[in-house]
Amino acid sequence: MAPSIPRTRAAAALRMKQIALDNQDRTIRRLRAQLATERRGLAATKKELEKTQVALEASHKVIAGLTEIGLSMSKKIEKMKVKKHQVRENHVECHQKFQARIYEVEDSMQAQNLLIEALVDEKDSLLQTIHGLQEANNAPAPFDGDWEEEPEEEPEEEEIEDIPLGEGEIDDE
Repeated sequence: MAPSIPRTRAAAALRMKQIALDNQDRTIRRLRAQLATERRGLAATKKELEKTQVALEASHKVIAGLTEIGLSMSKKIEKMKVKKHQVRENHVECHQKFQARIYEVEDSMQAQNLLIEALVDEKDSLLQTIHGLQEANNAPAPFDGDWEEEPEEEPEEEEIEDIPLGEGEIDDE
């Protein structure tokens, strides 16, 4: 019996090695399948990452464009504010000039009114003096104080006579 025991032991050891190799083979196949699945997932993730990268670059371009537009609009708004301020200053300056001119005209009108009143008073005084002198000299009054203005005559316009002529004829008369 002795010779069979080593065979059995050898066979068992061989069988154990075979089982270990089979297990390793299954593990390798399973790991290869997992590796293939991971590679496919990695490829899909890589494609998705590339798409995301392209979208991100497009977003950066859009953001840069919008930022540029925003800066441009800010500059335009700033220019408009400056222009509005200048217009307002010009308006205030013009208003002040017109107001000063109005005050000058009002002052001038008041001065003219005072001058007119003084002249009317002087005219009345002169008329009284003249009337007094006429009474002292027994002369008739040249006027009674009511002024009648004579209407201005408009110059008469010369009329041009229409002279009918025939077609293409010259009238030497």
